[in-house]
Amino acid sequence: MRRRTPWPRVIGSASLALVLGLTTACGTSGPGTEGGVEVWALEDAAVNPIVQSGIDTYNESAETPAELVTYVNDAYKQRLQVALGSPNAPDVFFNWGGGNLAQYVEEGQVVDLTDTLEANPGFRDAFLPSVLDVARVEGRYYGVPMLGVLPVVLFYNKEVFDEAGLEPPATYDELLDAVDVFKEEGVTPITLPGAQGWTELMWLEYLLDRVGGADKFQAIVDGEEGAWSDPAVIEALRMCQDLADRGAFGTNFASITYDNASASSLLASGKSAMFLMGTWDFSTQMDNNPDFVESGDLGFVPFPEVEGGEGEPGAVVGNPSNYFSVNADSADTDAAIDFLTGTVASDSYVEGLIEAGQVPAVEGIEDRLSETDHADFTTFTYNLVADAPSFTQSWDQALTPATSEELLTNLQLLFLGDLGPEEFARAMEGKR
Repeated sequence: MRRRTPWPRVIGSASLALVLGLTTACGTSGPGTEGGVEVWALEDAAVNPIVQSGIDTYNESAETPAELVTYVNDAYKQRLQVALGSPNAPDVFFNWGGGNLAQYVEEGQVVDLTDTLEANPGFRDAFLPSVLDVARVEGRYYGVPMLGVLPVVLFYNKEVFDEAGLEPPATYDELLDAVDVFKEEGVTPITLPGAQGWTELMWLEYLLDRVGGADKFQAIVDGEEGAWSDPAVIEALRMCQDLADRGAFGTNFASITYDNASASSLLASGKSAMFLMGTWDFSTQMDNNPDFVESGDLGFVPFPEVEGGEGEPGAVVGNPSNYFSVNADSADTDAAIDFLTGTVASDSYVEGLIEAGQVPAVEGIEDRLSETDHADFTTFTYNLVADAPSFTQSWDQALTPATSEELLTNLQLLFLGDLGPEEFARAMEGKR
């Protein structure tokens, strides 16, 4: 994912349609015709045809037709913020769920879909619960998933592990043992593109989840007093710093970036053994190191269990999905809701996502995924999320932009040893 702001990573990938890409072409420039359901989304050559096909199918029998309006990635968020509450607002709009969606809910700009979901249990239960829940704000639902899932997983080089006589780590202690072995072998144990703080954030997210459980981060999201100073948070921060001090990431991780695909290539070339990254990196490897993927040497496992931790070992973090929500000021709310219930969980829409290389956030698609290219990876991803007791959204998307910026800055200082865990917590408490 080529990302420099707190929110686009949920939609990005190297190039394939495993996720929404960053594009530069413009879509239609503004509101559509009156008397219809206007659907706003990002301009994306791989995904827009799927959405348009769903609209075309819906319009065949709809009393109120729908129309797709698309915008380039960089302009979309600001355009949406300005439009909501104005006569030029969409009826249905694309968003990132979590903290991004909560801002619109707080302003009263989003329709509460809870009653709709309860009245349509077949539609509600079509989605993976852990992904649908990311559109829940204070116990109520304000969106439904409309794209694939993007958990963070531990990639590894099978050949490098075989040569060291190791199995991929299932526990954190096994990961630490592997770090020591690979250091002795002259292999960087773990690739970390530390020039970008969001890559380090994945370690803190998983370690806190494993040590303390998902509730610890939820307390931070809720702005609870002392949440950043919770002992579980301090322990997770200490573990991050200890990994860096142990040499787990090598000596030059602060100069490595993800954007130019060099980090992914370190794993593919065998210069490193492991890489914690979102599942979008699979397409990065396919783009830049296809022989590595086709050889079967690219391995992937869940983040290891922390023995003695309070968190669920099957919980995942990352980017659950993207979402469609309904504008509270829509002139035809019923038609907008009808569009959602008739489109995003339909067989044809889901099949379109699968054909585009995505892993849809819907139940019961294992057989269809097993017939795709690289079915081992897509089924692994699907089962990881389907079995997850919780799916925590990436913190820099769940938190406000100002807090996220401070978080990523302080995290880089922590990994470099320039800021201790307690100092980190005190600095973040001031950003509540």
